[in-house]
Amino acid sequence: MADQRHLCRTVLERLAKAGVLDDLLVIGSWCLEGYRGYFERTSPLTTLRTRDIDFLVPRPRRPRHTADVPALLEDLGFVRDFQRAGYIRLVHPDLIVEFLVPEHGRGTDKPVPLPQLHLNAQALRFLDVLTEQTITATVEGVQVRMPHPAAFALHKLLIAPRRQGNTDKRAKDIEAAFAVLTALKEHGEDQAVKDAYDSLPPRWQAHLRRALSERPGMLEWVMP
Repeated sequence: MADQRHLCRTVLERLAKAGVLDDLLVIGSWCLEGYRGYFERTSPLTTLRTRDIDFLVPRPRRPRHTADVPALLEDLGFVRDFQRAGYIRLVHPDLIVEFLVPEHGRGTDKPVPLPQLHLNAQALRFLDVLTEQTITATVEGVQVRMPHPAAFALHKLLIAPRRQGNTDKRAKDIEAAFAVLTALKEHGEDQAVKDAYDSLPPRWQAHLRRALSERPGMLEWVMP
């Protein structure tokens, strides 16, 4: 774990030095480390941690900075891994770096080119939820942008049912979502959760109502 944390810090520091971290959001389970500071907690929100560190590129067509990311990380032991659909991950025995973009319209199963980073990305549904409101937080001593905790939690509840055939990931998504929602409730951020919910399309809200109803009191809290 110590090696993974050190490697994560080095990756973030190199992306920050190259300027490209300004164009990215850290998403996924590493957000939980940033939220611990946000909520001024000494203990982790959950014990969940994955090998992946995911970066969301909100505006892939309009980058402000460019860098050869594979070359930046090559000496650390990262190698290009071409997935079946053609998109590229950077893989190390302790960490996997992935780049994602929001899926729009009918969507696509083809990778989205990111020539400014010398990579491509996977397009996924619901990622726009994470870009509406962001915070600055610290992950392994590095300042990064990430989704507001309310957006993170609702996004986890939206994607959990799509983990067909992967009950372990689905359970982890749900656990992380409710851990963050509970922290928001204790932190007095009721309105942030309601605003995040109200900003979503009606069909997405229907999915969330079903998910929230699984925990006593949560649905009534979000929708009094």
